Amino acid sequence: MWKSAEIDRRGFVRAAGLSFLAALQPKALMALERADAVYASGLRAKDGSYAIATVTERGDIVDQLALPDRAHGMAFSTATGRTVAFARRPGTFAMIFDPWGKAEPVVITSPEGRHFYGHGTFSPDGKLLYASENDFDGNRGIIGIYEAASNFGRIGEFETFGVGPHDMTVSDDGRLLIVANGGIETHPDFGRTKLNLGHMEPSLVLVDAATGALVERHVLPPKLSRLSTRHVDVDADGRIWFACQYEGHRNDLPPLVGHFAKGEDIAFVDLPDDTTRKLANYVGAIAINRRDGLVGVTSPKGGAAVTLDARTGAVVKVDIVADAAGIAPAEHGFAVSSYDGGFLSERSDVAWDQHIVRIGKA
Repeated sequence: MWKSAEIDRRGFVRAAGLSFLAALQPKALMALERADAVYASGLRAKDGSYAIATVTERGDIVDQLALPDRAHGMAFSTATGRTVAFARRPGTFAMIFDPWGKAEPVVITSPEGRHFYGHGTFSPDGKLLYASENDFDGNRGIIGIYEAASNFGRIGEFETFGVGPHDMTVSDDGRLLIVANGGIETHPDFGRTKLNLGHMEPSLVLVDAATGALVERHVLPPKLSRLSTRHVDVDADGRIWFACQYEGHRNDLPPLVGHFAKGEDIAFVDLPDDTTRKLANYVGAIAINRRDGLVGVTSPKGGAAVTLDARTGAVVKVDIVADAAGIAPAEHGFAVSSYDGGFLSERSDVAWDQHIVRIGKA
């Protein structure tokens, strides 16, 4: 059984085994020797091709795996070590792979009439993979359920009780699926066009993972109907943090980050106006550093990465990061990637995609 403890560079090397290490180029081996932590992210290479890469916190690429098209969200199973990359909306593929090459990658496709929304999560035991999907003719959000034991064959589905589900995660005990319904209607016949900006209904939903029953549904108030709830993560106390993208006037200063727990109403963080301006009404990713008690968000439009105190919501720091994209826990604080090849303070000749995931826990 894969250990759920934090995995540093030494843990990654131990898990990899000699055959994996022997296949690496000397530069990659040297990168691992210098690394404290390892991540996975989608990328676009200089020749325009797409891949998924394992990368150190210094931005050094350890290994790559070709993808058929652009990836978006990532998820890692601490129980099995499996990692998944989901296609960017309205893509129809997801690739499940072992970062150490001990199993052949598995590519799954969404069923007819559906596409992936770019995100998903593993059950805590790694036996199930949940994916946010669009039933585009029915205009309803779906959670696709895929079983690891059957090579990730699709075994069922639940509703998300909303439109445009984007990010999703699962409670630590595996009982609740947590979904951010962005409230935006799309259809692959119209590409990435948003079809209902005049009557959006964003919501945050808790779904019973065993039955698919609705546990809670939090709909944003009418005055915030254009505030699309997009990304979620869970802190050490089980509190759910969410981040938003605003589809209203660019000079508005809506709340962009909030939190809630089961049985509570949602509450927004009262960010300083200057911080909200730096986020440019668009949070592209959110992550929790449980050990340090921090919440991190990024904005590629604003070129900023903001760190909050998870206990108080207070701003800890604001970093200016051009094209800030992915964010994930680091040894201290967060690792941040960018569309222009940045990873923390290093830069490479690839374009990192929107999300990164740490291979292990922090």
